[in-house]
Amino acid sequence: MEKPYARRGSERTVVGSEFILSRSAGSMSSNNTASSTEDEWSDRRRIVLKTARVYTSLSELIEGAKQNKLSLAVFKPTRILDLTVEEEDREWDPKKVEVMRAENSQLDLFDDKSWATTFRVIPKLPYSFSYRFEDAEDKASELQILDWEIGALYWNCLADAHGDEEKALAKVREKYMDDFFEKDLHFFLGTTQRFHLIAPNPWVIVGVFPIPHERQLRMF
Repeated sequence: MEKPYARRGSERTVVGSEFILSRSAGSMSSNNTASSTEDEWSDRRRIVLKTARVYTSLSELIEGAKQNKLSLAVFKPTRILDLTVEEEDREWDPKKVEVMRAENSQLDLFDDKSWATTFRVIPKLPYSFSYRFEDAEDKASELQILDWEIGALYWNCLADAHGDEEKALAKVREKYMDDFFEKDLHFFLGTTQRFHLIAPNPWVIVGVFPIPHERQLRMF
C-alpha cells in the first residue's frame, strides 16, 4: 500500500502539530506565546471537531463505505491499546518502480520538465505502523497508519540514533503512545480506492490529530 515519495535533500522534517514553549514566571513573552498557542489549538478544535462530524463507531464507517457514502472521516477512538510495528521489505519492487518511471515519463502536464532531472526514488520505509484501539462499541480494531508524518518521524529518529533502528522505533513509540496518550487523540481516516467497496474494513489512518484536551488549553 505504501508508495515512493520525494524527500527534499537532507532537510529535517518538523513532525506533528506540537509546540515547544519556553515558559518562565513573570515572562510577558512566555504568556503571549502560551495565549497564542491556546488560541491556535482552540481554532483547530473549532474548525476540525466542531464543524465536521466526529465518528466513534468503526462499524458505522465500514457500513458507510460499503454503501459508497463515505471515504473520509474524523474518528475518535475510545481507548488506544497499542502501536504495532511490522518489518517490511526494505527495497521497492523493481517492476513497480519501472512502471512508475514509465508513467512519469509520459506525463505531459507541464511544459517545464526540469523537475524530472531531480526526480529520485527515496529509501523505502522498512517498517509499517498500526494503531490497535477500541471504539465506542468496545470493539477492538487495528488500522494501519499511512500518515507521512510517522515515516518522517522514524527517519529523523533514526538519524538522531546514528542508525540504531531499535532506538528509533522506541522514539516513535514514545511519541505515538506516551505523548499522544495525554492528548485528545483523533484520527483522520480514509479508504483506499482499490479496497473501498470490497474489503471487510477499507479504512486506514491518513492523519493523526493529537489536540490538547480542552481542560489542558484552559490551564495555559
